[in-house]
Amino acid sequence: MSFQHLDTPTLKAWLDEGRETALVDIRDALSFAQGHIPGSRRLDNESVGEFVAATPTERPVVVVCYHGHSSQQAAAWLAGQGFAEVYSLDGGFTDWQLRHPDRVEA
Repeated sequence: MSFQHLDTPTLKAWLDEGRETALVDIRDALSFAQGHIPGSRRLDNESVGEFVAATPTERPVVVVCYHGHSSQQAAAWLAGQGFAEVYSLDGGFTDWQLRHPDRVEA
């Protein structure tokens, strides 16, 4: 199993249409608290077990990091846990915040 890349405009379209997606942010706690994509949840080593156990494997998962690099490793790992659709957000939160400053929650 593998992950796919997702660009910011596509994620925005998915969120606008209300597509059911598990949006996870792997940045550090302070960065997440200072700003994140609305509806996302922070995922770290302590919360990942609960996330994997509680999230249906058929639900698409989008992984967000700072610039779209570390999210690729996390997305590959989640795909290996049996999630059918896993995406790494290209450009990460930095690109999202640049394009959609009005859609950042703190």
